[in-house]
This record gives sequence, structure tokens and C-alpha cells, in this order.
Amino acid sequence: MIKKFIDKLLGKSTPGTSGGKPHFGKREEVPASVHGINPELVDRRAAEVVATLKQAGFEAYIVGGAVRDLLLGLRPKDFDVATNATPEQVKGLFRRPFISGKLFRIGHVVHGRGREHEVIEVSTFRAYLDNAAAGQVSGNEKTSKAQLSGMQHAVDASGRVLRDNVWGPQDEDATRRDFTVNAMYYDPVSQIVVDYHKGLQDAKKKTLRMIGDPATRYREDPVRIIRAVRFAAKLSPLGFSIDAKSAAPLVQSQALLAEVPQSRMFDEMLKLLQTGHAIATIEQLKKLGMAKGIYPLLDVAVERADTPFVKAALVDTDRRVNEGKPVAPSFLLACVLWEDVRNGWQERLNQRQHPLPALQEAIDEVFDRRIGDVSGRGKLAADMREIWVMQPRFEKRVGSTPFGMVMQPRFRAGFDFMRLRADVGEVEEALAEWWQDFQAADDERREDLMDQAREEQKARQKAQQPVVKRVPRNQAPAPASAPRAAGQPEDADLPEGDAEFASEGGGPKKRRRRRRKPGGGAGGGGEGAAPATAGE
Repeated sequence: MIKKFIDKLLGKSTPGTSGGKPHFGKREEVPASVHGINPELVDRRAAEVVATLKQAGFEAYIVGGAVRDLLLGLRPKDFDVATNATPEQVKGLFRRPFISGKLFRIGHVVHGRGREHEVIEVSTFRAYLDNAAAGQVSGNEKTSKAQLSGMQHAVDASGRVLRDNVWGPQDEDATRRDFTVNAMYYDPVSQIVVDYHKGLQDAKKKTLRMIGDPATRYREDPVRIIRAVRFAAKLSPLGFSIDAKSAAPLVQSQALLAEVPQSRMFDEMLKLLQTGHAIATIEQLKKLGMAKGIYPLLDVAVERADTPFVKAALVDTDRRVNEGKPVAPSFLLACVLWEDVRNGWQERLNQRQHPLPALQEAIDEVFDRRIGDVSGRGKLAADMREIWVMQPRFEKRVGSTPFGMVMQPRFRAGFDFMRLRADVGEVEEALAEWWQDFQAADDERREDLMDQAREEQKARQKAQQPVVKRVPRNQAPAPASAPRAAGQPEDADLPEGDAEFASEGGGPKKRRRRRRKPGGGAGGGGEGAAPATAGE
């Protein structure tokens, strides 16, 4: 308290505020005997990048969430490196590097090829600059592109950082990071952890604490609001929570997200739902009072998270991520929006529209209303459309349809979608089991399965046919228009085997007119000649 009072008197401020020199923290070097990081959990390729930079005379560390996870005994999925080398200097040290980013210019080092390749991000230590001294622009990244082209540090009218590419020392780089547990540096060569903001203590206390003034930091980069939720969701099973001061401005700061480009918001939404903690994320959003207002499509996901189908999709996505299996945004979003597609399709079917055009029209309506114009919509929309259009085709298990279905590139996604529908009772379990067997079977087994489907189809059609009740002959009344002559048999006018001419309702029988041979009379025994009867 006394220190804070003295800082105010001297005009000092905490990082993230304007006025005075910010406090960058005291460097603490924590040895392996204290932090306890297991070197075997460190990615070999990330360690090689650090070693290469150090051999060239630069400082280099593994940084950010990887250090946090290592301290918690977890194996990080991604490893980032921070150094005092510029992106151009990094590019000159490795065989397959590239540089990306405008807001933050970052070097990338590529290891391996094909599916086994790995990309290590290498960022340069950035200086902490007071935003009051930054270049001011009135628009955003798109509207102010020409003005931003020559700037290294710029903010918009709301204080959101649009450029941050001024290099500086490590202590300032640590200050410009978000949470204390994400602002530590680990040297895999010396096995030292460098900590400026008591991140190690917060990790032990299981606390997520924002560096500097939270409201100001959220204003600098509103995406930090989403990152706070994501970290809280990821670490909640370990007992972590956001500290009160960092959580307090979250709801009020949500309005700042309206200024973030839609493409970036879309990507951040997918990170919330596809990093293996979707269920926990939705719980955190509700707990923090942020169930609505972050992003329209996320609002739909949160709203439907408790419905059987969407919940099954979220649980399945978490399972796949945690098993190291790939997930596609098209599949999860197709699950979230299936209710809209299904309802729109049914409405059109009720209007007697043809099924396939009705489905396509319902899909177009959902894309326009829910997805909007975001980067990558073309590919995303195509994949989602394929998944939805396959659903009615799964009902067709005869002819060439099954063979064509299993050859489609998106068949597996369409089948998994139908499998989830079966799990919640939307389609028959037997249908999902049939397709599960068919896709894995050889040709002979597939023919057997199709024969089985044909028999089931025939039995179903037979069960759906109306039952025709036949009227016994001895109960049918005589024709009212032609009374029988005395002694005439009851069925004299209806040859044997023509009982179907009798009316179903027991009405008068139809009389069949008999042909007479030319010349009339009762003669002739030729084929087809009708014998004369009494009364004719």
C-alpha cells in the first residue's frame, strides 16, 4: 500500500496506464530445483530453435502458455519462442523460415514436411510504449490501411492497438503480455525460468491475473476478453479461476469487441469451441455473465449447448481434440445450425416443394442469416452443405447410391453427423449401424447388406399398404336392377373367379355381358362360347 501511494506521488503508473514510467517488474531467475519442469516434456524442435539463436549470440527462450503448462506438468501442444533477434535476423538463421503478421510481425521456423511438419513461432521482444504516444488513426485495419503502412506503433480512437512492432528489452516484452502466468520465459539449455510479474506464484495459487490495469488492457486489445474466458475454461479442471479485479471489467468491455474485424472474431470463436474445452468454455461464459454478446454465432452455440444434439457434438469435439484427432469447424457449425436447416426444410416440404430444392433453399437462408460474410466462408459453406445434403441420402440403401456415397470425400463427416443424430434418437439406430457395416465391408458383404435393405424396404412397404376387405359371396345382395328369375343361381351372372367385381361395401354386383356368337341361339360349342342358361 505504501509503495502504491509513493508511486502515485511520483507520477508513476502501472503498466497499461498512461502517464509516468511503468513498473516493469523485477527479474527473477528460478532454477530447476524450484520450478520442477520436466525437460522430457519440452519439444525437441523448439529446444533446437532456442539453441540455434543462442549460438548466434542472441537471447532466446520458450515463452507463454507452453511455460505455464510445463510448470503444471502438462505437455504443451504448441511451443513459441521469444528472442531479441529481429524477424529478419531470425529468417537468416534457418533453412525454411517465413515472416507473417501486420499487427505483430512474427518469424516462423518450419521443421519437417507433409503432415509431420511443425511450425515454431519466433517473436521478437517488444517494447512497452504508452499508447498516448502512439500514432493515432480514426479507422480500423481495413479503412486505415494506407495510413498504417508506415507506422510501427499505432492505436485507433478507442485505444485499441493496431500496430505493435517496436522492439525492446525482455522486461518490457513481459509487461506487454496479458496474464502473469503467460509472461514467463524458459531456457531449455540452462533450465532457468525468468519471471518478472510473480507468474510462478500465481500458477501455484491457481490464479489468472492480468498484468497492469485490466480495463485498459482489454481496451488495448479486446480479444484479451475472449482469451481470458479460454484460459479460464482450459485451466478450470485444475482449479484455476480469474481473479476478481481481472474479471470485473469483462462484461462492460464486451462492447469493444464490435470494433474487432469479423474474420478475427470468427477465428477466436472457433478457438473457444475447438481447443478441447468447449463444454467448460460455455460454463465459464455463463458463470461470468457473458453468455450473449461476444459473437452472434457463439450466442447460438451457447443457447443450444443443452439440447441433446448440440451437446453431443460439443462432447464429441472435446473428446477428439483430447485424443489428438483432427476436428473441422464445418462439422461443429453444421451441428449447431442443423436445427435451423431442419426447420426451414420442413416448412418448405409442408408447402409441397420438391425435397432437394427445398433443402438447398433452407441451407442458403441459414448461411445468409447466421454465417454472414467471413473469411473462408466459401470452403466452410461447401463442407457444411455437403454434410447436410447427405442426410436424406442415407435413407437410400439400394441401387448405386450406397457405393457413390462411400466414395465421396466428405462421406466420413456426413456419416459422423448422422451417427450423432442416431445417438439422440433423430434417426433409427439400425440405419447408422447398417452404414457403419457397409463402409467397412468387402463387395460380397456389401451385396448381402443391400439384399437385407431391400427385404426391409419390401416389408415396410407391405406394412404400409391399406388392407382390402373382401365381401363373401353368400352375403352379397342380389342386383337391384335385375331380379333373379325363379330357380336362377345366386352367382349365375358372375363367372367363377370374378369375385373381385363385387362391391367392397356389399353393394350390387356388376353384371358381365356375355358375347353371343353370330347367329345367336343356343348352339355352338366353340371355344369361348358361353352356354345358354335359364332365363336368357
